[in-house]
Amino acid sequence: MTTGDKIIFALPKGRVLDDGVAMLAQVGIAPEAAFFDKDSRQLRFTTNRADVDLIRVRSFDVATFVAFGAAHAGIAGSDVLLEFEYAELYAPLDLGIGVCRLVVAEPESVKATDDPLRWSHVRVATKYPNLTRRHFAARGVQAECIKLHGAMELAPALGLCRRIVDLVETGSTLRANGLVEVETIAEVSSRLVVNRVALKTRPVEIGALVDSFTEVVRGQAA
Repeated sequence: MTTGDKIIFALPKGRVLDDGVAMLAQVGIAPEAAFFDKDSRQLRFTTNRADVDLIRVRSFDVATFVAFGAAHAGIAGSDVLLEFEYAELYAPLDLGIGVCRLVVAEPESVKATDDPLRWSHVRVATKYPNLTRRHFAARGVQAECIKLHGAMELAPALGLCRRIVDLVETGSTLRANGLVEVETIAEVSSRLVVNRVALKTRPVEIGALVDSFTEVVRGQAA
């Protein structure tokens, strides 16, 4: 089998990685030992299956790799799918991992006198500018988005903006920085994503992969 024949499966770095690897194990796919070497700079890995390789990329990049066919399938957060809205992606399954929420937050001192229903314009720091603009536009609010890739909680404290839109799991980081949630934009979890062209051109292999994940999720829900 040549490298080009292999199914390339994209895993996101970060907090979902361990759960993603555990779920892969349940469908019978285990990465090579180098995958678990924290000092390794390797990004592509073989597995116990000769027909499957793994790549490990940033969570935001999984959707792009799969949408453009560089990977055939992967695990991506619903937040990423909502941000980019790639037509080339098919997301048939909620994996039930990486559960959190995308929220609007502001300083506690601001919230005491703030009324979100009276907003006409907001300035927010976020790494989800498209999703944020759509959310506020649906309410008739103009959103000025400052794109940041991290340290979002610093933005209000340093005067960059009054509000942020970010992922929250427990809310502890917000509280530690004097911020409180104002509203929830979306409930978020990780999804199995598949390239639509790959599903059409390799229906047996990709379809079997989707079926395997579906059985695992159904087993967990039983």
